[in-house]
Amino acid sequence: MGDHRRTAGGAGAAALLLAAATACGGVADGGSGAGIGATLTVFAAASLTGTFEELGTRFEADHPGTEVVFNFAGSSALAGQIGEGAPADVFASADTATMADVEDAGRTAAEPVVFAANTLEIAVPPGNPAGVGGLADLADPGTAVALCAAEVPCGAAAAQVLDAAGVDVVPVTEEQDVKAALTKVRLGEVDAALVYRTDVLAAGDDVEGVPFDEAAGAANDYPVAVLTDAPEPGLAREWVDLVTSAEGAEVLSGAGFTVV
Repeated sequence: MGDHRRTAGGAGAAALLLAAATACGGVADGGSGAGIGATLTVFAAASLTGTFEELGTRFEADHPGTEVVFNFAGSSALAGQIGEGAPADVFASADTATMADVEDAGRTAAEPVVFAANTLEIAVPPGNPAGVGGLADLADPGTAVALCAAEVPCGAAAAQVLDAAGVDVVPVTEEQDVKAALTKVRLGEVDAALVYRTDVLAAGDDVEGVPFDEAAGAANDYPVAVLTDAPEPGLAREWVDLVTSAEGAEVLSGAGFTVV
């Protein structure tokens, strides 16, 4: 985990991934996934970072000579990159709506499979200095709150749960993925953020989690799919098989996901 060699992210992700795809274009099996030096490119929601890196390590061990390259970001940003033709084999989204957009555009090679679900939790700095005890406390004008932007799944889930609870929150910042929102808490720049439960667990002692009952009403389903123009369709199908297997379920549940 944390193997930055295998992760492509940020503004240059598409260019890096294009270079990786070009470099592996000479695989002798024509993309079956059996050739030495093959590269599997996985676009995945930022909240899947820890679990997918763990699964990537296992996948590489089971496929000697194969490298798994990840692009972790907000699901909507990844969908946009796929729509613009960025080379990728697999897409895993943090919600079904974003995956539906990719599917409707003809970019999925098979029907997406839901493999996990996630719920929101309030992340606060250690010691909870603002005394946040529940969702309603986020509406306090003296509490600095970070939310995900509305166009990304964690932001859509936050809007849904806040609307249902009748809580009006004016965030001091809106971030493009859940990791960025959590970072605001870790750095002490905000008093609280609405993020996924899995991200709170992954942060360890850097943050504390405040569960709230209303979170059950805005759980996000996570689908995964092989992409239509996958350079390595064979490997892509094997990746989906791993994610949806008992082994994948063990890693996901260990990180706090609900396995579907």
